[in-house]
Parts: sequence; structure tokens; C-alpha cells
Amino acid sequence: MATLATPPSTVRRVAYLGSPAIAVPALHALVGAGLEVALVVSQPDKRRGRGGGATPSPVKAAAAELGIPTTDDVSVVVDAGVDLGVVVAFGRLISDPVLGSVPMVNMHYSLLPRWRGAAPVERAILAGDSQTGVCVMAVASELDAGDVYARGVVPIGERDTTASLYERLTEVGVPLLVGTILDGHWDGQPQQGEVTYAAKLTSEDRHLDWTRSVTDLARIIRVGGAWTTLDGRRVKIHDAEVVDGDTSGIPATIAGVDVRAADGVLRLITVQPEGKATVAAGDWANGSRLEPGARFGT
Repeated sequence: MATLATPPSTVRRVAYLGSPAIAVPALHALVGAGLEVALVVSQPDKRRGRGGGATPSPVKAAAAELGIPTTDDVSVVVDAGVDLGVVVAFGRLISDPVLGSVPMVNMHYSLLPRWRGAAPVERAILAGDSQTGVCVMAVASELDAGDVYARGVVPIGERDTTASLYERLTEVGVPLLVGTILDGHWDGQPQQGEVTYAAKLTSEDRHLDWTRSVTDLARIIRVGGAWTTLDGRRVKIHDAEVVDGDTSGIPATIAGVDVRAADGVLRLITVQPEGKATVAAGDWANGSRLEPGARFGT
């Protein structure tokens, strides 16, 4: 394990490491707080199909608009002359030589040590957690295991989605991150409690198995990317709600916009048939001309 560099009490010049859209607000906040962001490190540009151009990450695009130099090489941070590295949803591990040379702080979207790893918000929703939060922490060699400088708690509502929860967590976390950096008191506390890991979700994690409870199915849909099949083609379920209804019969049976699960009924709100645009579930059901007794999973 690397010996971590200690953040200075006064931070003026930083490197920012982030990639997705949820990491853009923190970049803007650092600049708005008067800190000099000398460098942005982000994921490499993504190719758009065969022969297509390359698309920069949202953070890289934001940095370009702000006139900040960018790179996808983390080692460049060592010689960038920065006081601190700030990490938000970067998506890559940082090597020990870098951690030993430049102090790093991370804004992580969970109440550590619960849900260390790549998909903390998604896993909190799937597990039925009543709350989550955001931690400002030291970046250590071990995944999300560093001391915590500050934390904020956010309740998880019954209709919260991954997107809505990330938005609320960012609203809490960004001021916490900037305030911690400007305050300059780095008296972090070791993490305490049971450690759980938030592995990145797979396609199978998002598959709707209609023999499961309606509660489980609703959570999968709230996470995003939920899918099932009908007549051998995928149907994505973007929004649905648990309703009272006839629970007799075979799970996965479709009755209009209602679908039977193991112990209840889900009412579809928006769906996306394979190769088509997202539509209201009622329009989809009317246009599909489903036979009586039609079932998902076929």
C-alpha cells in the first residue's frame, strides 16, 4: 500500500479527475470557488461505431469549454504542479506512485464503508436501502477505503431512480467537497462498519424475472435499463409502478398495461420496444394487439 501524500492546509491549484455527466457540476464548482484547475484527467474519447468520430467524456467537454487542458494519462498529474487531485466518478484506479506524489480526495456516492465500488447508487436502490449519502474521502490504494473527511446523508424515496438520486447526492456532495478543500482541516476518520461492495451492474442484473416480487422488479426498473422479452424481442421498461390488482394467474401475464409478478401487479408507464422509440405503455399495448394471456419472457 502506498504512503499517501498529505493535503496542504491551503489549496490553490488542483487537478480534476472525472468522466461522466454527474462529475461536471463539481468541476464548475471548483472553478467558481476561485481554485485554479490546472489539468483535467478523464476517460479516453469513445468511438461512435464503425468509421464514426470520437466523442469526449462530458467532463472533458466541459473542461474544453472552460479552457482547461485535458489528458487521459493519470501520471501527468505528478508533474502538473498541483496541490491536490480531486476525484469524482473517474472510473479508473490510480496507481501507488501517483498517490504517493500528489494528495487525492474523492467524492464518493455512498455512506462508506457501505457500497464501495463502481455502482453505489444502483446497488443501494436494488438493496432497498432507506438512505444513502456522499463521502469526501482520501483516495487510497484499496478501493474506496480511505479516511472520510466529511459526509452527508440523503434519504432514498420510494420512487427515486438512479438519475434522481445522483442529482440529489450531487447537490449535497459538491458544496461538501468544495467546503472541505477550502477549510483545509484534513482530520479524516477511518471508516467503521460492515464493508459491502457495489459491483458494476450487468445486463442480467437488469433483466426482469417476473417470478420475483413486485418490490424487486420495481427497484430494477428504478435503477434503469430494465428489460424483458416478448415474442423473442427485447422490451425495455423505463417506468412502472406497483398497483393493487388481480394476483391470480401466471406471472408475466400481460393485461393491458398491467403485468402479474409473483406477489402483485406492476403497471407499466413507459416502455421501449426493440429498435423503436420510448412510448407510453398504453399506446404500446394498443398498438401491439396482444392476444389474451400474452406473457413477457417469451
